[in-house]
Formats: sequence, C-alpha cells, structure tokens
Amino acid sequence: MTRDRRNARILGIFYILAAVTSIIAVVLYGPVLSEQWQMAVANGSETKVLIGVLNDLSLMVTAVGTAVMLFPYVRHWNEHLALGYLCFRFMEAVFIAIGLVSILGLLQLSSYYDTTNLASKTYFEPIGLLLQSIYRWTAMLGPNFMLGINTSLYSYLLYRTGYVPKPLAVFGMITAVMVFLAGLLQMFGIIGPYSAVKGLMALPVGVYEMSLAAWLIVKGFHGDNLAKLRAKTASSSLVK
Repeated sequence: MTRDRRNARILGIFYILAAVTSIIAVVLYGPVLSEQWQMAVANGSETKVLIGVLNDLSLMVTAVGTAVMLFPYVRHWNEHLALGYLCFRFMEAVFIAIGLVSILGLLQLSSYYDTTNLASKTYFEPIGLLLQSIYRWTAMLGPNFMLGINTSLYSYLLYRTGYVPKPLAVFGMITAVMVFLAGLLQMFGIIGPYSAVKGLMALPVGVYEMSLAAWLIVKGFHGDNLAKLRAKTASSSLVK
C-alpha cells in the first residue's frame, strides 16, 4: 500500500469516527441538558455523561485529524484556501472543547446540588442554565457555522483538484450551505436546536461525509491528478 493510499484510508476512518462520536456524545448528554440537570448525578447518570465527554474528546481529535491529513493534498491547488480550511476546522474543534467544558461544569454542579437546600436552587440553577446556554451556542457555532465553512472550502478544493468524483464534491458544497443555513436559522430563533427541520437540514452533510469516507477508504485519491498537482507545485517552487 502506498503512502497516499494509506493516508486516504486514515482520512476516511477519521470522518467516520467523527460522525459516530458526535452522535453518541449528543445522545449521552441528555441528563445534563434537560430541565432536571440538577439530578444527573443523583440519578446515576454521571458515568453516562462522562462517556459522552470521552466521545467528544474523540470527536475533537478526529476533526483535527481530518484537517491535518487532508491539508498536504489540497494545498497543491491553492495553499491559501487550504490554510483557511485548516483554520476553520481547528475553530470547530475549539468550539467543541468549550461546549465539553460546559458539560463537565454541569456535571460538577449536579454533584453539589442539594434539593433540600434553598441556597442550591438560588446559586446553582442560574449557573446551570448559563452552562446549558453556552453548550447550545457552541454546538451551533462549531458543528454548524464552522462545519459549514470548512466543508465548503475542502469540498471546493476536492472539486478543483479532482481527487474524488466531482459530483461528490459538488454535493459536499451543497450540504455545507445547508448546515450553515441551519445554524443561521437557529441563531435567529426560526428553528429549534433539536427540531425536525434542523435535523433535515443538517443530515445531508453527514451523508456526504460518510460517502466521502467510503470513497477514500475504497478508492483513495485520484492518483493521476495528485501526480500532476505535485509536479505543478514542484515547478512553482523551482521558479521561485
């Protein structure tokens, strides 16, 4: 197996892991994102939430991993756009990290919460609502806005480089716009964060990432196009 073939497979696996871990994390965060978040630890949900945190940590690693693995290839066509993609992918990971810290904060507050103590309700509940709000905002800014931007950039670069079928790359650009618009509509309160409309708008980007992952694992990058772009980059470096 050549290095490029191996890297394509690793990239595809990263995309799959990122999608799976993101879904698991959201599902397992239910106890601390509900109205009864104060009872998460008392109800025995601490381990469940911590497993969700581990999945979010895996999501951060794999999200950054996709950027690191793809950048050396897409930079051959336009290094500035490739750097933009890299930065926005990192920003997505940063927002995920902030949301993850908010979840840990909610879990910690829940462990201190005393239902018989009026002070707990007075001091802890406003902080808990604030942490929930922070998580929801970061979930919108990261996996919606930043995801929409970086997906549009790398899909456009894949389209121009021809590493994958052009219809697949075009589909990626369309899904990127859809997930970005979903975040925008949520920001202005037109749709809810867990509404059916939001799910339908965000789902296609997941389908795209899984399709791209399958192509990379099975087929890899288009070797001829990769060789041509590398030769072009080498020629440009010699001229400089």
